[in-house]
Formats: sequence, structure tokens, C-alpha cells
Amino acid sequence: MLFYFSLLRLIIEFQFKELNYEENQLSFRLQSKKSLNDRGTALVQVEAYLNKKKVYFSTHVYLRPEQWDVKRKIIKEHPNQDALNGMLNEFIIELEKKELSLWRQGKTITLSLIKEEFKSNTDASFLGFARKEIMSSQLKDSTKRNHLTTISLLQSFKPTIEFEDLTYNFVTDFEKFLYDSDYQTNTVAKHMKHLKSFVNAAINKGYIDPNNYAFRRYKIKMKEGKHVFLLPEEMKKLEEVSLIGRNSCLEHTLDAFLFCCYTGLRYSDFVSLNEKNIVKMDGKLWLIFDSVKTGAEVKLPLSLLFEGKALTLLQKYQGKWSSFFQP
Repeated sequence: MLFYFSLLRLIIEFQFKELNYEENQLSFRLQSKKSLNDRGTALVQVEAYLNKKKVYFSTHVYLRPEQWDVKRKIIKEHPNQDALNGMLNEFIIELEKKELSLWRQGKTITLSLIKEEFKSNTDASFLGFARKEIMSSQLKDSTKRNHLTTISLLQSFKPTIEFEDLTYNFVTDFEKFLYDSDYQTNTVAKHMKHLKSFVNAAINKGYIDPNNYAFRRYKIKMKEGKHVFLLPEEMKKLEEVSLIGRNSCLEHTLDAFLFCCYTGLRYSDFVSLNEKNIVKMDGKLWLIFDSVKTGAEVKLPLSLLFEGKALTLLQKYQGKWSSFFQP
């Protein structure tokens, strides 16, 4: 039975006051606003406690305060919450493995020994290295989510991946795995590009010999995209669908889709909005936001779009606009 890491705690450092409590051997410390970075997020840490001493391990996961479920000790209301919660669980498992390894070697287990052992082996796994690269990067959250999806697929393909596993055969086998999983050519290409970026980073940091570059003979395959659009009569059919009282989730999804059609919004822009982006100017409501993809400011007069249909949808969600823009 594990002993030391039965006392592992996930720590998320943010919030507006000091608060310490213990429940089921888990302790969450919610510290002051000063713990939030410029993006309004804070680091999730694992705390190990032994003999009145503590050490902390960075998970490289950053969250907004509202994205942490204090009672359930999991990530919530995050577009990639399943993958991130899986990462946290794997993090604990890796720490437990280090403890067991030290125990089998007959060593006296101390917090400092575990931390040193973990620090020296954190990047020993290619997947661990790739996750760290993603979470510590300056990529946009939407881009990080895409890269983390690739990590999940790699783990499904091969649960444990070492740096020396990254050969040409590995790359082609992973490509086949994606096709066998019914992914289309351009989606496969996206994940292969992500894998290539992880391999390049590993080479740059000395984890892979450049002479063993797996992508030297591999060419990423792409197809020209085909843009599909809705015809006016198809839009009308969607507008006439009634889901009131049947399925509120589907009703919200349909309304969100129609709103994006009326305004020309990308999905990434839609989910980044909140009620502060709805601004009244000269008695009219405008949608004003910075594009996630380009960073350019966009101003849309809602009453003039599709004969005010976008505005009508907003009025339906009056008083709860922020929740309307949630995925």
C-alpha cells in the first residue's frame, strides 16, 4: 500500500482570501489575487506532506478560479477538462511510481529524495515532455487544446512513449492509427504537424539526436479543403426547428449555431465572448470583440444583421448572455 502519496494534495493557488481546510486527505489552498498571472490564471500544484514538511510539484496546468471544482477536486467548465483531468491523474500516478521505485531499491523515502528523483526524470517520457512544452508555451488556449488532443491520441496509440521510440516507423504507424480511427486526411495532417513540432522541440533541447530525425523521410499529406455553406432554404429549416421543452442543451446549441451564422463568428470567437462584449451605442446594441485568430477588433451592428435575427436570439437570453456564449 502506498503511504506517502496517500497524502498527496492538488493545490490550486488563486482566489481572493486565505483559506485552508482538509477533507478526505486532500487540501486546497486558495490564495490571494497576487497568485494570478497576467492572463488571470493560476498554477495547479501537487502538495506532498510528510512529518510536518511539504514539497510542491508543478503540473504546468494553469486555470481561471472558476475552472476549479473545490468540492470534487477536478477541473470544470474548461473546453479540454477531460484531457486535463486525465493529465492530473497521470501526474499523481507518476509520483507514486517514483515512490515505489525508491522503496524497491531499499531507500529511505523522504520528500526531498522524491522531489529530486521526480525532477531528474520529469522529461524522461516523450509525452511528459510534450505536455510540459504545451502548457508552458505562449500558445492561445484554443491552440493548446488542439495540441493536447494530439497528446491524447498518441497515448491511445502507445501509452508509454520514450524519446528513442520516435522513429520513421513510429510516425508512419501513428499515421495509420489515425486513419484506422476514421480521421480524414486534413485532420490526420493536423495531428502529424503537432507531433512534428514536439519532435523538433525535443531535438532542439537535446533529447533526440538530429541524425535520427523521424520526419526526414516523412511527408505530411494534405487535401485542398472544400468549403460548404448553407443555402437560404436550409437556414430557414433550421430556424423553424422547435426544441423548446424537449432538450435545453440542443436548443442552446442550435441557437448558438444560428447566432454564428448571422454574425459570421468563428467558434473560437463565440466561446470567448461574454456580456461585456455587448455594447450599446447610439441606442443600438453592437457586438465588439477582438478576433482570437487575428487579434483585430471587430464591431458588428446586431440590429442590421439578417434583419435583426442575431439581436432577437440575444434577447431570448437576456440576463444570461455570458452563459449563452459558453460551449
